[in-house]
Amino acid sequence: MRTAPPWQRIVVIGTSGSGKTTLGKALARHFGCRFIELDALHWQENWTPASPEAFWAAVAAATAIDEWVIDGGYSAVRERLWPQAQLIVWLDYPIVVNLWRLFWRACRRIRSGEELWNGNRESFRMNFLSRDSLFLWVLTTHRRRRRQYEALLYSPQYAAIAVVRLRSPKAADRWLADIRGK
Repeated sequence: MRTAPPWQRIVVIGTSGSGKTTLGKALARHFGCRFIELDALHWQENWTPASPEAFWAAVAAATAIDEWVIDGGYSAVRERLWPQAQLIVWLDYPIVVNLWRLFWRACRRIRSGEELWNGNRESFRMNFLSRDSLFLWVLTTHRRRRRQYEALLYSPQYAAIAVVRLRSPKAADRWLADIRGK
């Protein structure tokens, strides 16, 4: 029988391309928890965002169980989701690291035609020629998000939640290895 993990409800946040999904899946496997990807609940067919009500309903249904790991920092569900968390892992990498990882991820997904959520696939146009490009998103939100997360995570509102702030992929690898006891 599996022993109870030190944390049963974990939220992994960070800029696009930081590795939230990879780390979240690894934590969920290690602790035997359900992995929930907020992008999968938010993005409907043809890259149409779910309505705020439908998004929250999907998140509430997914988190109705006791043990989960969630990847994503959507502000639309933060105020109701974070208070349920016991740990927030913040992948706070330099912007150049996020952009580099995002570039290689986009290339891989475009080349493979990998289906993401609800039939959606990334394209060259979407990634490199669109106003909705994740690269533009990262460039225009990275600094603001860093300040916002810093203020939120260390505010009295979330003082009861453990926070792990990882500033490089190597730090994340070391932390995960420590969690696994290796």
